[in-house]
Amino acid sequence: MSCVLPANTPVEPGSPYPLGATWDGRGVNFALFSANAERVELCLFDAKGKRETSRVNLLEQTDGVWHCYLPHARPGLLYGYRCYGPYEPKLGHRFNHHKLLVDPYAKMLVGSIKWTDAHYGYRRNSPKGDLSFDRRDSAQQMPKCKVVDPAFNWFDSRKPNVPWSETVIYETHLRGFTMRHEGIPKDMRGTFLGMSHHKIIEYLKALGITSVELLPVHHYVDDAFLADRGLRNYWGYMTLNFFSPELRYLATPHLADFKTMVMRLHDAGIEVLLDVVYNHTCEGNEMGPTLSYRGIDNHSYYRLLPDDKRYYINDTGCGNTLDITHPRVLQMVMDSLRYWAEEMQVDGFRFDLASILGRELHGFDQGCGFFDAVRQDPVLNRCKLIAEPWDLGPGGYQLGGFPPGWAEWNDRTRDVVRRFWRGDEGFLPELARCVHGSSDKFEGSGRRPQASINYVCSHDGFTLNDLVSYNQRHNHANGENNNDGHHNSYSLNHGQEGPSADDKIRGLRARQRRNMLATVFLSQGVPMLLAGDEIGRTQSGNNNAYCQDNEMTWHNWNLHSNEKREFLAFVQRLIKLRAAHPVLRRSYYMHSQVQSAVTGFHDIQWVNLAGGLMSEDCWQTENMRCLGVLYAGDVEPVSCGQAQSCSDESLLILFNANPQDLAFTLPKPLHCGGTWRCLLNTAEPRQVEGEPALPAGETFALPARSVVVFALTLAERAVPMAPVPKRRGSV
Repeated sequence: MSCVLPANTPVEPGSPYPLGATWDGRGVNFALFSANAERVELCLFDAKGKRETSRVNLLEQTDGVWHCYLPHARPGLLYGYRCYGPYEPKLGHRFNHHKLLVDPYAKMLVGSIKWTDAHYGYRRNSPKGDLSFDRRDSAQQMPKCKVVDPAFNWFDSRKPNVPWSETVIYETHLRGFTMRHEGIPKDMRGTFLGMSHHKIIEYLKALGITSVELLPVHHYVDDAFLADRGLRNYWGYMTLNFFSPELRYLATPHLADFKTMVMRLHDAGIEVLLDVVYNHTCEGNEMGPTLSYRGIDNHSYYRLLPDDKRYYINDTGCGNTLDITHPRVLQMVMDSLRYWAEEMQVDGFRFDLASILGRELHGFDQGCGFFDAVRQDPVLNRCKLIAEPWDLGPGGYQLGGFPPGWAEWNDRTRDVVRRFWRGDEGFLPELARCVHGSSDKFEGSGRRPQASINYVCSHDGFTLNDLVSYNQRHNHANGENNNDGHHNSYSLNHGQEGPSADDKIRGLRARQRRNMLATVFLSQGVPMLLAGDEIGRTQSGNNNAYCQDNEMTWHNWNLHSNEKREFLAFVQRLIKLRAAHPVLRRSYYMHSQVQSAVTGFHDIQWVNLAGGLMSEDCWQTENMRCLGVLYAGDVEPVSCGQAQSCSDESLLILFNANPQDLAFTLPKPLHCGGTWRCLLNTAEPRQVEGEPALPAGETFALPARSVVVFALTLAERAVPMAPVPKRRGSV
């Protein structure tokens, strides 16, 4: 649908709210915030966005919002803004009316940036640098904003509202995930509709996924330096607009594509989580282009150095930092989140460099305006909120520092799991803390294990296959002399760098992949799986594939090899095991508070090789790389000093990172006999569930480099007495 206004269309004052372009069935209201602009023009374009047909001078201004109303305007109308004001970089002002600007509240953009020097507010070849002024017009090379009709029939679709304790997150890039799937029509691959195809949904359901976390889908740009190299911004962390979906992910020119994807996933019981980037924009530092916020009101939107407002505070490493302390910028972020949660029906958000959002003028603060605004918001406080708990500024690492209601990517678990299975010394206590759900990080603020998002791999870094296949990064294809990406990923190639035809090496690598995933999924907290790790996806050793929109990053759906099918079956089995046993996903932190009157086992206890409790000496034993954790399945506290019986089995999980087998004595219940049945053994992925079944108290040959899970079957069921409360302890 397109719209071109007839000549002499009347202009009415309109309203300062809502911000953006809003169609009401009769016409369109336009509202743009700029506290420091002296004049604002609304620029209208023809149906193809090539020719500027008219300009409307916004004469009305209310509390810093410029606004007008155009009767007869309708969805499909293309527009942009020009803002007039001082160009005084040293005072923080960079107005340049020669630059067409994207409306921060645009619900859809049409076209893409075609990089030229006209995008910059200064003359790039001037000796004055960004203090110079450029008069070239950028409109021809800019995307245009599009007025949209939000109508969509959701029928009876509802959000799944998956409890945190049942959540299994699958982090994926929707384009890379669907580009090579032969079961999806070619014109749908790499799009929202491709992600909602029944073949994709069937795969996710069979795997056991409850929540899909999509890498950024907000409209973003390909950086000029990447375009010069023939590369693209594949990950999408250079946001141009926080309301409009990325154009290249649309199979049709309609917002219905995104809504259809959400509706179909919801109908299958799968949540949609969005990776969002509210910490910076694509406009970069003082030498960056003028595309939107910089030209609308640079002084309001960005954090600037107090003593020289020419320069930007760069706590993000991307050149600029949005000023969330400004009420209008905070409003924009909140409006954007509510838009995606209400209008687009998404279920939650993962916040990139989320420590930025908690920064006040004095530093990171749990009581900052943004956290308070989210906590009291009746829509957002019911969404899943996940923080990447760090940024590059002072005091930016904040794992465990976010307020109640938030979950966090637990990079400590990532690194500890990697190092423990690599064979590094001294990580047994740290492994126990991670398996326990990192209570030392989260419990003090009243949060529960579900605050810990546990993972071993994410988009940023090696895939799981590459983690066990490479000692070093191999990022030459990025064109940065292999200097980009993590310099230490705690990886190990197990004898050969890269792919190997050696069956022994391949077998060991597969076992280590099983060990690391098993550790994550058997830990308290919420597991996250990187897409493709379940079938050995590789990026050929590239641990920073942010610019590789090609087969290096695209999901390879070829499952003809036995190795891939077997590993996929193992991951499916692992996820089912977690879902079947509530003791693996308890909603409280266990500290041996209660004890079963039937077995004598505590709700949690750490077990040594002899089947007894771990002593201080055991924790500190040099080169100790073996640990058992036992969960009593028949007890669970409901309040301080009280307990109730539960119906789950008691589970024993054994971790052995040693290169040799160990003799492990299986714990004996106090008041009855029992048999320990093997449910999972990473050393024997084809093992039949329930075998072997060994009497309690018997010695088990725990294989080298393995995770083994046992379930207890009692020989005779005594009527359980009230569980015995225990004094609170620590891991």
